[in-house]
Amino acid sequence: MRVGAVLRLDPCQKCLLTRRYSPGLTAKGLAYGMNPPQAKKRGFVGGRMDLKDKTAIVTGAGRGIGAAIARRFAAEGARVVVADLDANAAQAVAAEFGGLAVPCDVTDEAQVQDLVARAEAQFGPVDLFCSNAGVFFGEPDHAASASNDVWQRCWGIHVMAQVYAARAVLPGMIARGEGYLLHMASAAGLLSQIGDAAYSATKHAAVGFAESLAISHGDQGIRVSVICPQYVATPMLGYDEAAEVTQGLLTPDAVADCVVEGIAQEQFLILTHPEVTQYIRFKSENYDKWLTNMRRLRRSVLDPDGRFDLQAMLRGESARK
Repeated sequence: MRVGAVLRLDPCQKCLLTRRYSPGLTAKGLAYGMNPPQAKKRGFVGGRMDLKDKTAIVTGAGRGIGAAIARRFAAEGARVVVADLDANAAQAVAAEFGGLAVPCDVTDEAQVQDLVARAEAQFGPVDLFCSNAGVFFGEPDHAASASNDVWQRCWGIHVMAQVYAARAVLPGMIARGEGYLLHMASAAGLLSQIGDAAYSATKHAAVGFAESLAISHGDQGIRVSVICPQYVATPMLGYDEAAEVTQGLLTPDAVADCVVEGIAQEQFLILTHPEVTQYIRFKSENYDKWLTNMRRLRRSVLDPDGRFDLQAMLRGESARK
């Protein structure tokens, strides 16, 4: 069965499930090769992965989407570890719900290993690791004009940090026969981000790594989701926590709601903006036409100095006035 496929049952199979298994356990757990007791133990109740009493680590959780996800996980009953490069920000978020704050540079594998060790010492085995940390720099000129340092930072935070997280938790998860890896990517990892080739390329790599994890370890009870939002009102994009939401722009809390629902339904791709599905389909059906349309969009959202104007794009206006 392919990742994300729907398990389709004929009437006889449905009847068999109804007679033999409790109503609270649906075909969801069985689709992962689990018998009913295993499905219940691993949180597949009513077809949903239950976060209650699970230990979850969220990186980049001192603000923005990461903080919203951490708060929502806590509200769902999870034991949450808030990790962030900014120790004070991590502590402030963790204090809201009695979580554990751990300062962590996710580009340093030793610090990621220590993060997991501290989480396990406080709360027990890690059930879910959310690799959320991210950066956005833009580029000064042409698509290859960003400095080597910018490219390396994007690679380290968007890709290697997720590799380090998987290395730290996968052995234990595989031994227990269960675990969840939740990766923040972007719609840019499926499409493209105008004005930031380093961001786009590394987000594509993040999606590719998540695919490899799902393919390699799905049969071992490891579930994988990759979050691919478009634009979100976060400090990384220059918005404060009370930003006015416009069309096409979501709040971090709205993204967190989508993430929890995506986890519950075991979706590989968590698309917070439904229109992204249409964009992916169009891209796959006619790549050249998609590129032509992206070039047209790029011309419309660059200001007279050649800089990407996000606000103009969100308003549906041309930046060239």
